[in-house]
Amino acid sequence: MGFGELLEEVGGFGRYQWIHVTLISLPGLMMAGQNLLNNFVSGIPAHHCSLPANHSLYNLSHHQVTHLFVEPQWHLLAANSSTNVSQIQTEGCLDGWTFDRSEFLATTVSEWELVCSLRPLKQMIQTIYMGGVLTGAIIYGGLSDRFGRRSVLTWSYLQLAVLGCSSALSPSYTAYCVFRFLSGMAVSGVILNGVSLKVEWIPTKERTLVGTLTSFFFTFGQMILAGLAYWLRDWRKLQLVICAPQFLFFAYSWWFSESARWLVLNRRSEDALKTLHRVARINGKSEIIDKLTLEVLHSHMKKEIESSRSSFTAYDLLRTRGMRRISICLIAVWFSTSFAYYGLAMDLQKFGVSIYLMQIIFGAVDFPAKLLALSMLSYLGRRVSQATCLFLSALIIFANIFVPSDMQTIRTTLACLGKGFTSASFTTVYLYTGELYPTIIRQTGMGFVSTMARVGSMAAPAVLILDEVLPALPSVVYGGAAVLAGCFACFLPETLNMPLPDTIEDVENKWSGRSPTPPQQESVSLNEGGALGHVGVVMTEGVALKEMKDSEGTGLNAL
Repeated sequence: MGFGELLEEVGGFGRYQWIHVTLISLPGLMMAGQNLLNNFVSGIPAHHCSLPANHSLYNLSHHQVTHLFVEPQWHLLAANSSTNVSQIQTEGCLDGWTFDRSEFLATTVSEWELVCSLRPLKQMIQTIYMGGVLTGAIIYGGLSDRFGRRSVLTWSYLQLAVLGCSSALSPSYTAYCVFRFLSGMAVSGVILNGVSLKVEWIPTKERTLVGTLTSFFFTFGQMILAGLAYWLRDWRKLQLVICAPQFLFFAYSWWFSESARWLVLNRRSEDALKTLHRVARINGKSEIIDKLTLEVLHSHMKKEIESSRSSFTAYDLLRTRGMRRISICLIAVWFSTSFAYYGLAMDLQKFGVSIYLMQIIFGAVDFPAKLLALSMLSYLGRRVSQATCLFLSALIIFANIFVPSDMQTIRTTLACLGKGFTSASFTTVYLYTGELYPTIIRQTGMGFVSTMARVGSMAAPAVLILDEVLPALPSVVYGGAAVLAGCFACFLPETLNMPLPDTIEDVENKWSGRSPTPPQQESVSLNEGGALGHVGVVMTEGVALKEMKDSEGTGLNAL
């Protein structure tokens, strides 16, 4: 018997789980805005050179004037003038810039004049932010396995609240970039630890539904971002409104209970017992408290406790055959999913509509995509769902290559479909990864593979320069990466309705098809007439193994 049955006895998916899942999911409404925030805080308004005080003739032949004539060009007024304007000497905007305020009242671009030669600095903000997310995935994944999910999550809320709000007060471009980098680190800490802490308290049968439905908080968050950006239209106010709620999330995060699984595996069984008693009380299972003792807890997690006495590092993700195969396949899937997602997101910038409406459409696509993912995960399984989403996204990317550029409606529709399938792939891989890695190294594994997603998101923009060689080349690269990842996904083991692995030995046994043969040992039965506390001796190794496997069938999902 394992932790899964203990969880069922203290209420399964009861009152505590409802509150727990809701409170951890709420920050998703603001988290979604963090990755897409640069679209609005660094939006580029229409602009032109500010007029000098003694100007006599000003060329307004273009929507955005970026240079002034050095001398008045009276001869250009001649009706039949054949002068080549491009050959006339011009100079940069010595008197600064004038920005149109109809779409944005103020952005980082208009405040620090990130146009012309400084325009690359606008994209650099997003690159630096994603670098912070990458760094956070590496650091906070390992820290969570060492110090606990709740502690790192609480710290991440505070870090994002303080540094995110500080970004709104940035006196310079450099200061803003530093704050965004540190905010990106905190975003990784919130997402990775929030998801893990949330589902490590959820029984097996609810984990797919809960995991998928709570991801809609991120979808709503994308649409909320569009509304807030349209309402405020000032980058400092938008930055503040998006980050200030993190103080509220930090305040109530102290209510969360640390993962009892993690506590037991880190030799803090007494704390785990207190946590289980608290959950039982909240779930209205007070009669279980006196029967749930340390003896019961240790009996059901003896194998996991013995295995956890060793320390683990990222090297253990690749050390054994089963873990190595899982990690290599997940690296390919995470990288290509993020790579294709952000590649398609850049094509969506070509909508012939308002940037605010575009953001709403961008978020709305996720609704059918995630409902599709939910159905596929429940009926087709994880492996088939993951591979199918990747192959279909690749097919759509390739199909768009052959659509003429003047058929903008069809190209946009295909881009939305492709974005939907990559969103479904993201939903699947988050769930899948948590089910593949064992509890003792789950967060390290999550940090490791999600690092590759950040690399993919940073590499996607660079591929666009290939269109100078051949216009279709970027799409070929994005689609090719998705096909390759789909092939890797086919080599992952299926986890639908399977117990969560707690140790690396569990993964190796499950991967190779071998069954461990534990010695004869005492086992504490969870149920006898619905009561805890009956102690019995399992007389045969086969019975012991069967009871252990059956109880693990109600294990938890890490994502």
